[in-house]
Amino acid sequence: MLNLGGPEKQEDVGNFLLRIFTDKDLNIFPFKDIVAPRFAKSRTSKIQDKYRQIGGGSPIKHWTEKQGQGMVDILDEISPESAPHKFYIGFRCANPLTVDSIEQMAKDGIERAIAFSQYPQYSCQTTGSGLNTIYRYYAKNPAPDNMIWSVIDRWPSHPGLIEAWAENIKKEILKFPESVQDEVVILFSAHSLPMSVIERGDPYPTEIADTVYSVMERLGNTHQYRLVWQSKVGPSSWLQPSTPDAMKALSRRGKKNILLVPISFTSDHIETLHELDIEYIKEYAPSVGIENIRRCESLNANLDFIQTLADIVKSHIDSKKSCSVQLGLRCPLCTNKTCQKTKRFFREQQLPLNISLLPS
Repeated sequence: MLNLGGPEKQEDVGNFLLRIFTDKDLNIFPFKDIVAPRFAKSRTSKIQDKYRQIGGGSPIKHWTEKQGQGMVDILDEISPESAPHKFYIGFRCANPLTVDSIEQMAKDGIERAIAFSQYPQYSCQTTGSGLNTIYRYYAKNPAPDNMIWSVIDRWPSHPGLIEAWAENIKKEILKFPESVQDEVVILFSAHSLPMSVIERGDPYPTEIADTVYSVMERLGNTHQYRLVWQSKVGPSSWLQPSTPDAMKALSRRGKKNILLVPISFTSDHIETLHELDIEYIKEYAPSVGIENIRRCESLNANLDFIQTLADIVKSHIDSKKSCSVQLGLRCPLCTNKTCQKTKRFFREQQLPLNISLLPS
């Protein structure tokens, strides 16, 4: 289960930030080897305080464990031919790190490994960087002869994902005063990306939009909505409009009832618990005249969502494919040579995957 991860304790924040800002694939800063360590050090105390305000650390590992265990329990029932199933967590910038989980899988004798991106919408900076980590590990360490890899690289409009979000949104709208429920504007708030990434042809904005459109279709397009962006880091230009800018502009136009939906996240962490709940809802919204604002509940341990995770894996196993067709295509203006090697690595798993499926 691939994701960025988050520091479990405040003392882990410094290393977490350093990993993010020096990451080879993220490229948040120019001259990152010089700028990033200084920036990470300067921000550590401020970010530690934010984690203190939400309980001391990120809950993302907790929720991933809940989701993972629920998923494999269901898989053992609906896919007995591939049982027993076991989940591992592979975080990009926090423990358990992806490389550590790979080594543990080898020690456990795993023969069939699925890299399951927990980002429903693909981006080179999220799913892509996680898959690059797997490739880089095997570029330095010989792959075990008995472990075959495949990858679930995107699932932005899976019916179960759409249904889970739609149901959570409907429940949250009913918590607004009855007199304004029909006037609520839904702001789907997704993690932003640098424009330099988007201009290379990254599919992330398209796939986020796919999720948003599908959710609104499932809701019957009962409310006005927009897709907005949060969590900008660093000095460069990122996707716009930002979530707070959109809130302010809507309020000025008389839209005083707002529902924030963290559409790109599959569980709570600092972007929902602090950025949305505290910075935007508690502190910012009153200052720009918003009268009623709520945040849609995250997916977390939602049973329908956990069933969706199991269904996605089951379908992937049954497909007997190492990866999606789309994974094989690099961004038109891609500058990361590792991406090509990573894509080749997973495509080439198709041969041993087919061989392993032949009757003995």
